[in-house]
Amino acid sequence: MPASTIKFYQTGTFTIGNRLLQEEAASVQSAELRPNVLTSGHRACQGCGEALGARFALDTAMRVAKDQLIVANATGCLEVFSTPYPESSWRVSWMHSLFGNAAAVATGIAAAMKVKGRPEVRVIAQGGDGGTTDIGMGCLSGMFERNDDVLYICYDNEAYMNTGVQRSSATPASASTATTPAVGPHPGNPPGHGKSVPLIAMAHRIPYVATASVADLRDLEYKVEKAMRIHGARYVHIHVPCPLGWGSEPKDTVRVARLAVETGLFPLFEAEDGLITERTPIRHVKPVEEYLRMQKRFAHLFGAKADPQGVASIQKIADRNIKEFGLMPQVNHA
Repeated sequence: MPASTIKFYQTGTFTIGNRLLQEEAASVQSAELRPNVLTSGHRACQGCGEALGARFALDTAMRVAKDQLIVANATGCLEVFSTPYPESSWRVSWMHSLFGNAAAVATGIAAAMKVKGRPEVRVIAQGGDGGTTDIGMGCLSGMFERNDDVLYICYDNEAYMNTGVQRSSATPASASTATTPAVGPHPGNPPGHGKSVPLIAMAHRIPYVATASVADLRDLEYKVEKAMRIHGARYVHIHVPCPLGWGSEPKDTVRVARLAVETGLFPLFEAEDGLITERTPIRHVKPVEEYLRMQKRFAHLFGAKADPQGVASIQKIADRNIKEFGLMPQVNHA
């Protein structure tokens, strides 16, 4: 998101900047007539980052599409907690797909709208990291390769949370899950595994790729709005902490998400046609230990049987991200 000048309207107080925003610059959630695409009544856990991310992303998309929107939703947490039969919390044309074919279903919807002469109807596919980075990778790559007019949104909570917190290819190194328990000489998820779907999407040279976080909802809205104003295949990867699966406090969801960004473990950037065009620099780099200590899935790295080498290896990942994505000119953890 482009940088903006912070204005302090009340000096000498605790007031933060830009409190008196112009109407066009305010969040869609602050509008009286916000779409409320994901409304009350769903059964998400307390502090669910996915529910927060989906609400802001879909409300933004609905506003840009002027209510002409169809959503294909992969099986997963978002589908399960929002549509327990015969109820639904969605106020949009919404279709439940299988675990791995949301991108293909959305492609079919977009093709049908084209044949019917309804170009004003926009299409979104969405799913978690399991249905995106693992089971749905083939359909997603096909959507990218054909440059289908679909925006795919991945809500990344870094494991198969709905089925019992099993490891996915988005699970970070050393994280304890049901299938990578904290036992043995190398506890947790082995390092060197997984994949970066944003980089894979960039390799397809599709029109637009972005990463976003619930730690910066204005940036999230900006990127979804930008994606919705582009035609062709687009991909937005949103980092959404899961208190249940991560072992973090529900009240700390946004704080945990912010630390993921501030440590460099989750870089925020935009790319067009395969090239990075914008990135969000880190003002003050935080050591990864601050992030890891807030989550029980990394508890085995500390305490009586601490694993400083494990923490150091995760710090190297963060430092490499900062260097490769140009998030800061120098890395300093002093």
